Amino acid sequence: MAKVARQRGYSRGGTRAAAGLVLAVGATLLTGCAADDGTPTLTWYINPDDGGQAELASRCTDAADGEYRIETSLLPSDAASQREQLARRLAAGDQTMDIMSLDPPFVPELAEPGFLAPVPEDVAERTTRNIVEGALEGATWNDEIVAVPFWANTQILWYRKSVAEAAGLDMTQPVTWDQIIEAARSQGKYLGVQGARAESMTVWVNALVESAGGAIVENPEAPADELRLGLDTEAGTKAAEIVSTIGKDGLGGPGLPTQTENTSMVQFQGDQGSFMVNYPFVWPATNAAVEEGSLPATLIDDIGWALYPQVNAGEETAPPLGGIDLGVGADSRYPDLAYDAIECIVQPENQAYYFVSNGNPPANTDAYNDQAALESFPMADTIRESLELAKPRPQTPYYNEVSTGIQQTWTPPADVDPQTTPETSQEFILAVLRGEKLL
Repeated sequence: MAKVARQRGYSRGGTRAAAGLVLAVGATLLTGCAADDGTPTLTWYINPDDGGQAELASRCTDAADGEYRIETSLLPSDAASQREQLARRLAAGDQTMDIMSLDPPFVPELAEPGFLAPVPEDVAERTTRNIVEGALEGATWNDEIVAVPFWANTQILWYRKSVAEAAGLDMTQPVTWDQIIEAARSQGKYLGVQGARAESMTVWVNALVESAGGAIVENPEAPADELRLGLDTEAGTKAAEIVSTIGKDGLGGPGLPTQTENTSMVQFQGDQGSFMVNYPFVWPATNAAVEEGSLPATLIDDIGWALYPQVNAGEETAPPLGGIDLGVGADSRYPDLAYDAIECIVQPENQAYYFVSNGNPPANTDAYNDQAALESFPMADTIRESLELAKPRPQTPYYNEVSTGIQQTWTPPADVDPQTTPETSQEFILAVLRGEKLL
């Protein structure tokens, strides 16, 4: 298990990543505050959801019995804007950064310059029990737990049973990308993937490279000028072959260059749907559409699920890791209270509630025993297994440069060339890190 982060002196400079964060000189400085009755108020910066985090804030305020109260503050909807706002506030020493919902790729970038308060050893020990391996890895930097896993997301393979049967695929056994590509082609159907120039492309490329036995960043803790990338490798070439084939052969559908998680789900639900890699939200969203009458009731019985496709037959797949970790700002006035509140938020029963109400899978395996969760998500065991296999996106302080570089060089999918794209992409990202090119 990873070590627990210890208290240490914080340096606001020293790395390009830290310097990048501090560029936001226009950040608004807020101060931590207490309610009129003197009760400390903790601010929890939340990502958009269906009200689940606000409900947990209310529950844990009640559980605190007057020791503190938790108020939520909504972050922007897209990941890039969330990162920017958090970075600005932390770099400016904002004292209201008591609790933050953090996308795992943000964690190294915020931990490296000391923007996160250390996780107390006893808190880390209690909050990392029974945590799925992927989520634990995503909350770790330099072999230390620097944030607390809250919920963990992953993509699984959704499929239309009728299409798989017609194509002769045995879905009780692991399947490969090559197999589902050929199955979709033989049936004249579309594959559901996310081809837009967005974070989803980095998610896809990373899962393909990791599943092929590689890594986009081979030495993630290295400084920028020493970073080694693994795109121009056999694993990168195999990833490019898959992306290119789906794009060039039109297997992703006409909307592939702008396709996101939502639009690929809509395509999968239609007559041209076959197979799709996507998150668990697909299940409640599809059921809701059936209940309101916008989709046929027969659709539900035609949907199956399995682990993310293998790149190489017989080799373990490495599904994407998403989700949210909870961090505490280094300048928070109430770090001890914030970690007490976080311990409440991540209790298994609260994670199970969040799974059922908002569709976001728990990081704690105990929550998968909740009866309501099992009834709402009959594929819960597949999700849990996927999370044990899942690999995070590159854990590096230079994640923004790496991710944006991939998005710019691997889109649109039809333009990806296995012979040139991995090398071109790698050289471009390294040039950006050396300051020779701009994103």
